[in-house]
Amino acid sequence: MPLPSVEELGPRFAEFVAGLKRPLIFFDTETTGTDPANDRVVEISMIKISPSEGLGAPRTWRINPGVRIPLEASEIHGIYNKDVAHEPHFAQAADELLAFLAGCDIAGFNIGRFDIRVLQTEFMRCGKLFDLSGVRIIDAQVIYHQKEPRSLTAAMRFYRDKEFNNAHGAEADTVATVEVFAGQLARYGELSLAVDALHDVSNAVNNGFVDLSRRFSWRDNEPVFNFGKLKGKSLRWAASEPTERTYMRWILDGNFEEDTKLIIREALSGKIRQRVRGQPRDEG
Repeated sequence: MPLPSVEELGPRFAEFVAGLKRPLIFFDTETTGTDPANDRVVEISMIKISPSEGLGAPRTWRINPGVRIPLEASEIHGIYNKDVAHEPHFAQAADELLAFLAGCDIAGFNIGRFDIRVLQTEFMRCGKLFDLSGVRIIDAQVIYHQKEPRSLTAAMRFYRDKEFNNAHGAEADTVATVEVFAGQLARYGELSLAVDALHDVSNAVNNGFVDLSRRFSWRDNEPVFNFGKLKGKSLRWAASEPTERTYMRWILDGNFEEDTKLIIREALSGKIRQRVRGQPRDEG
């Protein structure tokens, strides 16, 4: 999308840029998954802002993660294995990235919980330090959530223009939720009136997980562990290994959720769940 000028972003933003004491870099990553400790970067883009230069042109690096990109990740960011097959590995781009980041503060959306952590891990893998001492961090998502609360009271105010003073009584909360949902249907004409479609919207965040407790996530349409010593490992692989089958039986005897245990029982009996979806296609 086209990069706006400082002036187009408004007088308050222009005043902000003029007051910067050192450059500020906005950045975002695309990765092989959602675990910053184990997943890998496949693309990173940065925009450097300074009082003298304004908004610099975006700099984007495509990265070969060195591991297969799961279909679930490719379908979100549109980057498939074939797209990065001949790109440099992170270690080959690390010095250039560190040089670009040097002496700058950083900003982004949800970077504190994910992007910074995944970058730190990538730099550590190749023996380099992403030093954040003295670096100031601006997270637009944190500001958004602070300024636009996500409570039922805030939703009543936003969708129904009403104050909600009886919060946390079950009956009052239920009535308010009906009002909020009606307000959402009125405000967003593009929302389907079909329950199936509204279910899909409501569960978009959970679609990457096999069970409600999020103990297993989907990778290439099959479950992988999302917890414990096997985190990131395929359930199919674990069920074929005698020592890991012992661990899986321990889970069955432990204090785990029943939907998680059912997935384990199925795997131990030779049945591995498959994600049902519309003709997924691996483009690499």
